[in-house]
Amino acid sequence: MPSPRSGRQRVRTPSGSDGIKNRSLNEESAPIRSLSLPVLTLGERRRRRAVAPLSDQAFPFFECSIAIYYATNMMHRSLLLILLLACQASAETIFKVGMITRDFIDEHRRNWQGTAPRPLRTAIWYPANPTNIKEETIFGGPPDREVFAPVTVAGGASVSNTKRQLPLVLLSHGTGGSAVQMMWLGFYLASRGYIVAAINHHGNTASEKQPAAPGFLLYWERARDLSVLLDKLLADPLFGPRIDRGRIGAAGFSLGGYTVISIAGGQFSQAQFDSFCRSPQRDFTCEPQPEFPDAPKLFAELKKTDAPTPESIVVQESLRHAGDSYRDRRISRVLAVAPALGSGFTKAGLGKINIPVFIVVGQADRVTPPATNAENYARLISGAKLTILPGEIGHYTFLAECNEHGRSILDLCRDPASINRAQVHQQVAQLAFDFFDQGWRRK
Repeated sequence: MPSPRSGRQRVRTPSGSDGIKNRSLNEESAPIRSLSLPVLTLGERRRRRAVAPLSDQAFPFFECSIAIYYATNMMHRSLLLILLLACQASAETIFKVGMITRDFIDEHRRNWQGTAPRPLRTAIWYPANPTNIKEETIFGGPPDREVFAPVTVAGGASVSNTKRQLPLVLLSHGTGGSAVQMMWLGFYLASRGYIVAAINHHGNTASEKQPAAPGFLLYWERARDLSVLLDKLLADPLFGPRIDRGRIGAAGFSLGGYTVISIAGGQFSQAQFDSFCRSPQRDFTCEPQPEFPDAPKLFAELKKTDAPTPESIVVQESLRHAGDSYRDRRISRVLAVAPALGSGFTKAGLGKINIPVFIVVGQADRVTPPATNAENYARLISGAKLTILPGEIGHYTFLAECNEHGRSILDLCRDPASINRAQVHQQVAQLAFDFFDQGWRRK
């Protein structure tokens, strides 16, 4: 992986070829550790075109036509196929990204306080109509107070009419995180023609003033959040008619990675996880999480059935559904980035997953170590593909990019000198786009 100082660096796989190596893990064998090249940003592509000869710049419009003409006349089928694919890639459309926030609610579940319906506040990114847009800046606070790098969107813009129906990807943030922490992935997919909806998981999100202990420990409620969110989006007057119901996927980071595996059909076993956490192999996921270290103690009080309170009633109702399956058959592909709780699943618990699952993790992840999380998922899910990014890429590299102030005060904003967080985001976002787009194209 290139560092901020070294520029673009070539990475060589053990076999001597460049690029990413993935493997389907149908057997209980150790996964291949994958190496990958940085992806050129749109700005880099434009700069290269700016200095390229005219014939190179005109390739999508002129050279493609000429080359395909000669390949067709020569009946060179292999060359023709290669040229068609190359021309399609060169003509990739990049959209302005619109953003809207929806305050959905789940009328069938109560909030953790037991006082109102469960909130489902959601950030939605989408390809925007480029005319009459009003640009807004996310993370646009004062530089001495804001910690994340600013991102510009077309707030409230109309949805692009370039295509009648668009694929949808639901996003699930990590524990104590928020929807906008996943904006690096949502923005990338939206700029390439996707509707992307990132939910704030109630009680387990930094977007709320006060966290709730059950939100940190009743993990399965997150999968229900995604299913209800999907119901709401399909019924939404703006987005519902534009969603292609045959192209709906989900992606999540950390506890969000667990969430999308759950919605794919994985069934978590608390007994399995407790057994793992009593073993010498226990990892950081067994510990109280730094985002809310008092959650286990507070949760223990809520589990008591004597003198029930509105809060404890909600908890008891949730516990009755701990072992349920949360498979949502409308979702056809899932991406898990640095997924957590991998040791809380048995082979039987993951054996019913029958949709494509793609897992990405950093080799240096100490929060959700690959061996007990990503690799365990990949080993037990039939056909799952795993990519382990090499070097010093850790867990929090997959959070939003930070500014200088953020890096000066927050550990989660700091990456090793060899890591460029923006480039990692670009690389993984491209992997995500390829996983969803190519899979749905084949379908």
